[in-house]
Amino acid sequence: MVFTDLDGTLLDHETYSYAAALPALSQLRARNVPVVLASSKTAPELHALREELRLTASPAIVENGAGLLMPHEAPPEAPETYQRLRAALDEIAPALRRHFRGFGDMGPEGVMADAGLPADKARLACQRAYSEPGLWDGSAEERRAFLEALKEKGLHARRGGRYLTLSFGGTKADRMDEAGALFDRPHTIALGDAPNDREMLDHADIGVIIANPHGAPMPELCGERSGSILRSSKIGPAGWNEMMLKLISRLT
Repeated sequence: MVFTDLDGTLLDHETYSYAAALPALSQLRARNVPVVLASSKTAPELHALREELRLTASPAIVENGAGLLMPHEAPPEAPETYQRLRAALDEIAPALRRHFRGFGDMGPEGVMADAGLPADKARLACQRAYSEPGLWDGSAEERRAFLEALKEKGLHARRGGRYLTLSFGGTKADRMDEAGALFDRPHTIALGDAPNDREMLDHADIGVIIANPHGAPMPELCGERSGSILRSSKIGPAGWNEMMLKLISRLT
């Protein structure tokens, strides 16, 4: 069972294309290996991408592990958790709150401009149910104060490849066991490129760090010494394809 991050991993950091990963994806589909998309993206975004990639028989981990979209399931329509998160965020002192510009502040047009997404995908990115990604433009000291204020509200913050994402908790690793239970807990491979993928990489039987020159390099993880965590030489979906083809040949 394969768990994969998207931006900077299966999808190119700049173009969001997965074309370079198609050879490995095709081999995984031919072997009926479940491929679980695991991302900060929303359920509507992952639902659309999952259909495009012909992965609807697999679950998807949405909004950095805050929720799990079941196989063939449509996205939820009740965003109570997101509304509660936004209300808590707006209770933060204005001097700190003004430095965080979330998707709810940007709106679809702002997300289009910042992330380079087309209008339809930007609208899906704003249909949030569990978490709030955003940009931080304050100082390091202000950021520490902001994170402490969030903690008092029960909110957690995680840095991904592009955004600081707020939620009430839950990680990609938390959802892996739930997803694996649907398939009788198979051997697991996880691929990611950013610090928010670390738990997922550690939790898998084999973790793969995909090279990403656009962000801070992933620090050395304990599993690298034992060989349970590997690194790609190529970046993004080319690195994904490179490593998955090697692992497919090793495991089959």
